Amino acid sequence: MTPSLKLADDQRFALMKLRRSVQDVLQPYHDDHFLLRWLRARKWDAAAAEKMLRDSLAWRKRWDVDQLQEWEEPKILREYLPHGLSGFDKDGAPVIIVPFAGLDLYGILHVVSRKEMIKMTVKKLEGYLQICREQSEKFGPDAGQCTVIFDMENFNLRPFMWRPAGELIIALIQMYEANYPEILKICYMINAPKVFAFAFSIAKKFMNEYTISKIQIYKSDPNKWKNAVLKMIPEEQLPVHFGGKLADPDGNPRYTSKICQGGKVPKNQYKNKGDAERNDEFTTATIKKGDKLKLDFKPDEVGSLLSWEFHLDEHDIKFGVVRRGNDGSQKEIIPVHRVSPQQSDEVGLVTCDIAPAIYSVVFDNSYSLLRNKKIHYCIRMVPPSALDESTLVSA
Repeated sequence: MTPSLKLADDQRFALMKLRRSVQDVLQPYHDDHFLLRWLRARKWDAAAAEKMLRDSLAWRKRWDVDQLQEWEEPKILREYLPHGLSGFDKDGAPVIIVPFAGLDLYGILHVVSRKEMIKMTVKKLEGYLQICREQSEKFGPDAGQCTVIFDMENFNLRPFMWRPAGELIIALIQMYEANYPEILKICYMINAPKVFAFAFSIAKKFMNEYTISKIQIYKSDPNKWKNAVLKMIPEEQLPVHFGGKLADPDGNPRYTSKICQGGKVPKNQYKNKGDAERNDEFTTATIKKGDKLKLDFKPDEVGSLLSWEFHLDEHDIKFGVVRRGNDGSQKEIIPVHRVSPQQSDEVGLVTCDIAPAIYSVVFDNSYSLLRNKKIHYCIRMVPPSALDESTLVSA
């Protein structure tokens, strides 16, 4: 047992018990600090920690994780997955920056499979963990976890309302929680717009308490988040854009030579319809020639979110969202326009800025005199109570 560990007697006993019970599967680099990750994740229950660890080792075999560094990932993931190693924090821990708004999952999942996206994420996590191990050997256990900055500037919720993208994010969170416990030192989520609170309120349902406790979320006020970030990360290890001194040779403050910014995947690279299965939440309707389908929603409160996702079997249809107030006024929130059948779903959302009112989702086939149109749609109204602003640090 590592002499420098400061543990209570019951914690030390749990560590000894866990080490004995998993002796048959331990690798040389599985030291006490490694075992403590699993114990803390299971609140010092040695039996639960053993199960979690063995389940994770079985998962590693299924995904051939130890060989992933030899796997040549698709070019699209190298060029469009936003992330990068900026440098090291004051304790020597790696600093990872993720310009999250540059993540085009909609485009990525039309080029590669969901499985390839997960493999790429695991490969990068393993690479960062290897750096953590190397830094820990040099500077001690405080360098053995990751310091992360998620830049939420220009974050748009709409792409993640597309079910395959939302489901993949949740799957990645669950994979991370089950197999990489206690590797996060601190996570700064900066430049978070109001709508991000809604997204985070969903995501944190799949995170354990330890992970959530390590996350600090800041609105778009650099004076607040820069002070917090610079307390942990030296200026020399941080891009200029985040208050540091690192920049590209051409002066780019985002340090793009080291931090991939992501971006929109060109549509001419799309190869598939998206790695997703339809489910029972979709409703199928046939809109007869010369007819319309109008679906009415009545938000109880201002700030509710109306989201939609639909696709057509063939032929086009007109689509729009119309708001009718109690005073009889009417406004096209989304102008009624023609939507062509696509390889992928039409998705979007609007914030309901007036209540009470009626928001009507309109599928209009009145202009067609020859063809019925079949659509598959899923429409949701989310109340503002889900927008938990307490998740935003306002200081």
